[in-house]
Amino acid sequence: MKSSVSVCTTPLNGRHDRDSRRNRKVADITNALNVSPVDVAALRRMAISEGGLLTDEIRCQVWPRLLNVPSHVLEQEPVERENNKDYYQVLLDVQRSLRRFPPGMPDEQREGLQEELIDIILRVLKNNPQLHYYQGYHDIVVTFLLVLGERLATALVEKLSTHHLRDFMDPTMDNTKHILNYLMPIIERVNPEVHDFMQQAEVGTIFALSWLITWFGHVLSDFRHVVRLYDFFLACHPLMPIYFAAVIVLYREEEVLECECDMAMVHHLLSQIPQDLPYETLISRAGDLFVQFPPSELAREAATQESTAASTFTDFGLASTQQRPDSVLRRRRRQKQAALESSGAAGPSAVAVAGPSVARRFVRLAVMGLTVALGAAAFAVVNTALEWAPKLDLFP
Repeated sequence: MKSSVSVCTTPLNGRHDRDSRRNRKVADITNALNVSPVDVAALRRMAISEGGLLTDEIRCQVWPRLLNVPSHVLEQEPVERENNKDYYQVLLDVQRSLRRFPPGMPDEQREGLQEELIDIILRVLKNNPQLHYYQGYHDIVVTFLLVLGERLATALVEKLSTHHLRDFMDPTMDNTKHILNYLMPIIERVNPEVHDFMQQAEVGTIFALSWLITWFGHVLSDFRHVVRLYDFFLACHPLMPIYFAAVIVLYREEEVLECECDMAMVHHLLSQIPQDLPYETLISRAGDLFVQFPPSELAREAATQESTAASTFTDFGLASTQQRPDSVLRRRRRQKQAALESSGAAGPSAVAVAGPSVARRFVRLAVMGLTVALGAAAFAVVNTALEWAPKLDLFP
C-alpha cells in the first residue's frame, strides 16, 4: 500500500518564498529604472504593491522618479536663519522631534541631522514665499532627510510642498479642513453604521488632523511603517492619505461601536492609533476605496472650489495617462477582481458597498474618459478663512 506524502510549508520554505519574491521585486525595480525612458508606471506599481520599495537604498533611486525630480541636484546655498520669520518656530518644533530619530543614535549625529532639518525647511520656505510653515511639516521633512540625505531631501520636499502638501501650506487652514471633509463621506459609503455613530457622537474629524498633515509620521513609532506609507502616498494621488485615514477608522469598527457615544470618548479612542495595524491590508483597501469612490464622486459633499494640491498634481510631466497613479490603482484593482472571479471567492480586502455596482461605476468612468486626478482637479478643495496659528500646540 502506497503511503501518501503530505507537503507542508515549513518556516524555511516560507522564508525562501519571501526571499524569492523580494529578489524578483528588486530585479523588476532595477529593470524599470534602467530602461529609457524610466518606466514610472512600473515604479508606481512596485511602490504600491506589498512591501513597497523594500529598502532606503532603493527609495533613494525611486522616490525622485515618482516626483519627477532629477537624482543629481546642485549644491545648496547656505541659509540665513535669524532673518527668516519662521526660524524660531521651526527651531522649537525640531528641538521637540527627538523621537523621530532612530533609537540609540549618538547625540552628536542626531544634533547634526536636526541642524540639516532646520536648513531644509528654511530653504524651501525661502525659495517659495507663497508657502507657509505649519506645525507637523517637520515630521514629513525629517522622513525624507533620514532616507535621502540633505541635498536630495531638499529637492523632493520642495516639489512635494508645491504639490501634494500645497493645501496645508496656505496662510489659512481652510484647505486642510476641507480635505478632512472627505473622511466622513468615504466612511459613509462603506459602513453607514460607523458613520452614523460618529455623527451622533459629534466627534468631527480633528482626530485625524495630525495623521493627514504629517502623513502619519507624527503618530507612528516604527520608522519602517512610516516609509512604507510614504512609498504608497508618493505613488498615488495627493488625497490618498485621507483614504488611508478612513480605512483605519473602518478597520476599528468594533472598537468604535463599542465605545460610549460621547464626543470626548470617541475622539480619544480614534486619536490613539494602534501600532500593530495590518498595514499591507489597509494599503490595499485604501487603493480599492480610491478607485470605487474617487474624489470627483465625493467632491460635492466635501467642497465646491478647487484644491491646489489636486490641480497641480497633473503638473508632474508624466508622459502618459498610463503613468498616472490612479491608472496604476485602477489596473491593479481590475487584476485583483479578475483573480477573485477566476477563483470564485472574495478576498479579505474586498469591500462590501451599497449603491450602484462597481462594474457600472467603472464603465461610467471609462466612458467619460476622465482620470481620477482630473476629476479631483475639477472640484476638490476650497480657498480661505481660519488662520493657521503656529503657536497652537497641536502636536504634544
